[in-house]
Amino acid sequence: MDETPSHNADTEAATRAPGQAGRLPRARVSATLAAVMLGIGVAVGAAVGPGPESSSAAGELARQLPVIVATLAAREHAQQEAAAAAAREAAAAQTPPPVTPTPTPAPATAAAAPAPATPASSSTETAAGETESKSSTPSSSGKKLPPVTSVWLIELSGPAFSAALSQASAAPYIDGQAIPSGTLLSGWTALSASAFASEAAILEAPAPGSPPPLLHSIVQPPCAEGAAGAGCAPETPGQLTAADTFLKETLATITSTPAYKEHGLVVVTFATVAQPTLSGLAAGSSNATLTSEPPAGALLISPFAKAGARSSTAFNPTSPRKSVEALLH
Repeated sequence: MDETPSHNADTEAATRAPGQAGRLPRARVSATLAAVMLGIGVAVGAAVGPGPESSSAAGELARQLPVIVATLAAREHAQQEAAAAAAREAAAAQTPPPVTPTPTPAPATAAAAPAPATPASSSTETAAGETESKSSTPSSSGKKLPPVTSVWLIELSGPAFSAALSQASAAPYIDGQAIPSGTLLSGWTALSASAFASEAAILEAPAPGSPPPLLHSIVQPPCAEGAAGAGCAPETPGQLTAADTFLKETLATITSTPAYKEHGLVVVTFATVAQPTLSGLAAGSSNATLTSEPPAGALLISPFAKAGARSSTAFNPTSPRKSVEALLH
């Protein structure tokens, strides 16, 4: 029949590739036109009164019409989905990828300047508000020197400490109280004891406002001449007894002073004390001879000396600081 070629042409147009859809009618429009044309054909055929075969064909076509319309609609939907997917892919291909910004490194910060060192204080404040001198210059060994600024050098008349120890009954105070209260250096000479006392007084710099270092030299009065001095004549027990009595009285006066208790040192040694007239000196003067032999020994009495100690430390005349470090704390 004439309607069949038209139907096939519409069906072929609906199944063409999506790229050709722009030159053909929409599939839904084509299906509607086909349905209208078929309906017109069926109506005309019924009116003319075709034969039995034509009536059967028209009836069959009328029954297939909804299926054809549904098929064309499904194809149109599939074509629209394919075209939309292709459009999305093309848009994605044309869109440049997002640019990730490169982080800019922060400028390097300047290194923090080291804090200035705080100088060590050269003095400490006491509870009463007074400034007590302290050593601010450590020695080569790192040990601070004791704050000794008041030194007393006592020169007794006699041979040596060894003689006093061997005759304890003649020198009870030296043997029983003086030596146990300090550090005894039996091998030192009287000259070493004098040099040690002088160096100990000047090694420590005084604090601002404090009195300067002092060295007090005290010599035992000489024994009287003639019969009056028979009890204290040299190389007799009386000589040691006179020295013992003099040291006891002198130490009692020194150790009771604030200067000794805060920063004091007493160095005791033996010397040759003679009448001034025998040495050609004016009457009333004192004359003490310090010798290097035999060793007179030295006794250090101080808040910074170890009590009851007997040391073999030798005095170093080229570096008195080392001797002070070794014997005082």
